Amino acid sequence: MTTWQASPGRWKSLQILNNPRHRLVAILFTVAALPASADDWMYREEVIREPDPGRFSVCFDHSCKTIVTRSFSGQEWQRITASLQTPASVAADERTAIALGIARMEQAVGEKTGTTGDKGGNLTGFGEQGQMDCIDESNNTTTYLKLLQLDGLLKFHEVRGRSTRFGLFAGMPHTTAVIRDIATRQDYAVDSWFFDNGELPVIMPLEEWETGWSPDDERHE
Repeated sequence: MTTWQASPGRWKSLQILNNPRHRLVAILFTVAALPASADDWMYREEVIREPDPGRFSVCFDHSCKTIVTRSFSGQEWQRITASLQTPASVAADERTAIALGIARMEQAVGEKTGTTGDKGGNLTGFGEQGQMDCIDESNNTTTYLKLLQLDGLLKFHEVRGRSTRFGLFAGMPHTTAVIRDIATRQDYAVDSWFFDNGELPVIMPLEEWETGWSPDDERHE
């Protein structure tokens, strides 16, 4: 599995959760947002239900409080998807290319929506305009994955519905986008919430993610 190199300050919001008071606040906030975590956001009038690179929805400001419509030009789309334009020979390589494509989409969308300053996690930057929680991130990432699938750029994978983990060992509720390996039927979490805008998302087996995995977990160093 890919090893993720920590950048300065990357784990700040995760370290904050070591404070019991902050952890309680985060849990209460996330539980309060759970109704918005269902896919009912797709039924909101402003959401584009059949997105394409020329017109798609982006949400932010925690649990899709703000939803806007944006687009990529043909030139932008070619640059964003460069890692996927040459088909991968194996599924693992395609997942690596998908991660890069998602990161590039986040960077481009950030410039179009004012979300370039989005910080990983929920607590760092909380309350500031343009910040995203896992509901925003998982919805947006699912949209970006659908754009790749629509353009025929996914050879080994298909886009699935989002998944939420919650339990005694998984910690507070958390939602991710999901792709499935078509051949093996293995589901993978595609999770960009842990990191700042435009960084590579984690792509890992969903069942491992569901145990409560986080980037600072020593078991995955």
